[in-house]
Amino acid sequence: MITGVNHVTLVVSDLDRAIAFYRDRLGLGLRALGPRMAYLEAGALWLCLERGTPTPRADDSHVALSCTAADFPILARQLADVPQWKTNRSEGASLYILDPDGHKFEIHSGSLDTRLAHYRSTRPEGLTTF
Repeated sequence: MITGVNHVTLVVSDLDRAIAFYRDRLGLGLRALGPRMAYLEAGALWLCLERGTPTPRADDSHVALSCTAADFPILARQLADVPQWKTNRSEGASLYILDPDGHKFEIHSGSLDTRLAHYRSTRPEGLTTF
């Protein structure tokens, strides 16, 4: 039985630049560093950065990172100069950003419960909530 997300691995072209982005801009803690990889941590999530040649996707696949409602405006200001790949049209506060290698992230202050509550109140056609 799956109990949650174990870790996320991203291929990055410049390990030092990626560490600076995730540690200094997003606040993840650096836990290990080697010549070709680094491990960072945010709550229960651990992120592995592996040096290589990234090939970002053209679709909406992305990783969403949680933050509190109080921290969202602070993060939005801190990330104002980071390229965005999408405009928020979902419930709650979201910021859709690209990391230096074009990996897509969403900074979101809601939860699955708030998302489903939104769908229950707006009743999108064809969507069933459980």
